[in-house]
Amino acid sequence: MSRRDTHHREVVHALQKEHWVITDDPLTLDFAGKLVGIDLAAEKLLAAEREERRIAVEIKSFQGSSDVSEFHTAVGQFLNYRHVLGKAMPDRTLYLAIPVEAFAGFFQEPDVQEIIQTHRIKLLVYDPQSE
Repeated sequence: MSRRDTHHREVVHALQKEHWVITDDPLTLDFAGKLVGIDLAAEKLLAAEREERRIAVEIKSFQGSSDVSEFHTAVGQFLNYRHVLGKAMPDRTLYLAIPVEAFAGFFQEPDVQEIIQTHRIKLLVYDPQSE
């Protein structure tokens, strides 16, 4: 399994501030006979709906030298993880966590927006400074 992302701790704290309970860190699943780890799994009780909402979160920092390369990696991981998660835990929704700077910049490019929409990639936008 890969090492933790630079902003792992900040995303955990941000989710906890929003009353999410971290259930797995990482969430380990089988992919093609190998163990893979989605960065986090969390649950939150929605009192108004009297049900639990369950998510899994793959965290990316977009701090490398190439946003395009990091985007390719993130989308590939997201699609693979969503496939495996859908088979193992269909009640969980996968999110790709990205920093607000990447969302306000690179993720506003038309091609990036089109890929996000085409592949129905759910984004969780975080601010590493304010968590």
